[in-house]
Amino acid sequence: MHKWYQIFHKNTGLSPYVWVVFYILPFYFIFRSSDTYQIVLGTFMIIVFFSCYVLSFVSKGWIVYFWTSVQIIISIIMALVFSYVYFSLFLAFFIGTMKSRAGFITLYCIHLVSTIATINYGLVSQNPVFFTQLPFIIISVIGVILIPVTTFNRNRSEKLQGQLEDANKRISELVKLEERQRIARDLHDTLGQKLSLIGLKSDLAGKLISKNPAQAQIEINDVRQTARIALKEVREIVTQMRGTRLVEEMFRIKQILKAAEIDLILEGDPKLTNTSLINENVLSMCLKESITNIIKHSSATTCSISIEPSPSDLVIKVWDNGIGMTKECLVLLGNGLRGMKERLEFVNGCMEIVSENGTLIVFKVPNAFIPMEREVRI
Repeated sequence: MHKWYQIFHKNTGLSPYVWVVFYILPFYFIFRSSDTYQIVLGTFMIIVFFSCYVLSFVSKGWIVYFWTSVQIIISIIMALVFSYVYFSLFLAFFIGTMKSRAGFITLYCIHLVSTIATINYGLVSQNPVFFTQLPFIIISVIGVILIPVTTFNRNRSEKLQGQLEDANKRISELVKLEERQRIARDLHDTLGQKLSLIGLKSDLAGKLISKNPAQAQIEINDVRQTARIALKEVREIVTQMRGTRLVEEMFRIKQILKAAEIDLILEGDPKLTNTSLINENVLSMCLKESITNIIKHSSATTCSISIEPSPSDLVIKVWDNGIGMTKECLVLLGNGLRGMKERLEFVNGCMEIVSENGTLIVFKVPNAFIPMEREVRI
């Protein structure tokens, strides 16, 4: 399941030095006893506990539950005989690393019930050690309740984040492949046919130039006209390659949000008819950056995108129901937000951020249409 060195806990909210204390502390409880038999028994159980602890991390299948059961039994005996209840924290951390939800719930319930029952027995039997260490015991019970849940949720979140990154990479590769295939089809359907026609008419004009000069001139004019049409189509292809249409970016956004388990509400038509390509490309990049921020930082479950075109400008509103942004973040914009603002200012656009009941970002660019032939010159 895990590497053996994960016995040294990381990212649990406790300092590593605290865990070192927990490793040494059981020996203190054991050597307080004057009975040699109890000292030998306690040392043996400590060695067995940590051996099973390491084996639990490196084992797979049902044997994991066996090693964990042995640890729970040793933890109960240590609490009843030596008044040492802190093995329960080690078990709490390990149970949180379980990958199976059913296994996690089962071990979590067994461990929680056994820990609380053992502590209650110690209090009912009026064990003086339990009363002197009552604050630490209460903290341990809280740890037994919270550590497995937080560890399990964190590991699950990291797993989902990894799956999301893999899905984004696969989507990007599929988009690139589809774009290459589209360009290949466009070149074959446009330039291939036009160049073949130019070749045939040029050969025909060469044959007719001495026999029928008038017909040869007609063929040359057709060659010239075909070349102009081919050039115009090449310009259109290059224009499409240089920018990202909003409708294409929306397709990728839908896939990414679906992989992140965030519901998308889309209002308006992403297929724009009265916006220049450069403005549409800037909006696509800003929209992509804002969606990335929502997935990474907002903890949102719903995202709404509203597209509101008008004769004078185009407004896109992106809202999420996440944790929102602090005033410091709104004043000191990060690199991503600053980059979006600079891109919009380059095309005479603007951006507005409102953090209330989530986060609302408003993008606005002028709706000035530029003919395709004037956008790209080859």
